[in-house]
Amino acid sequence: MNALTVLASGGDKFEAPGTELFDFPPLFPGGPAWLTKPVFFAVFGALVVCVVFWMAFAKPKLVPRGMQNVGEVGYMFVRDQIARPFLGKNTEQWMPLLLTLFFMVWIWNIFSVVPIIQFPIASHIAFPAVLAIFVYCVKVYLGFKHQGPVKYFTNMIPKGLPLPVYFLLVPIEYLSTFIIAPFTHAVRLFANMFAGHMILAFFSLVGFWFLFEKPTAAGFGIGLVGVVVTILLTAFELLIQFLQAFLFAMLAAMYIQSGLHADH
Repeated sequence: MNALTVLASGGDKFEAPGTELFDFPPLFPGGPAWLTKPVFFAVFGALVVCVVFWMAFAKPKLVPRGMQNVGEVGYMFVRDQIARPFLGKNTEQWMPLLLTLFFMVWIWNIFSVVPIIQFPIASHIAFPAVLAIFVYCVKVYLGFKHQGPVKYFTNMIPKGLPLPVYFLLVPIEYLSTFIIAPFTHAVRLFANMFAGHMILAFFSLVGFWFLFEKPTAAGFGIGLVGVVVTILLTAFELLIQFLQAFLFAMLAAMYIQSGLHADH
């Protein structure tokens, strides 16, 4: 950072982007404080998922064409790679939820590289937290329903271990299941999108600053590096965005399975 400051012309300092990137005012003056750009595009992303799959399956044909082809490829991917490995015979019952989670989170993430929007919705912790809490509530409800309130708690603990082991194992298992699991489910998605957006913003600002805002002969190389790295990181970020949506939906399937059937 010191090198960047020294090379900036006119004595102006290069200032790296900070958490202000994630602060948004209301969409319009006098509007409610909660109605911000991330909220608007979170709803917009959910509507995009609804429209795409309505177009794909509103009037399905025996020989798929157009959007139905796209919808079926997406459906089969979620079914075969996310739902079926964990849910088995219960796959079709939970496909609407898992399909929605995967594509909505993926679209939210892709917004990071969409012109004008340029913001990953999941980089605001509230959005992945709400989804993770919802999945957690579904998991606990299924556990109570299918295993019973008592057995749901006892089934988490392996049988046949020495008594002293249980004094350590029981609190760890319950802490992991009821606190750590939903927390990490939300934070994993949030942290990756937050960090990715910060890194992209930093290198794109480096390129813009040294090539256009404060161009100098000495800073040209740094600006060029910033542009190249931004392009490479954008491609890498597209992969991460897909993987994070995949992992979020996969963990949801795993948690649902743990509610339907005892882990041990």
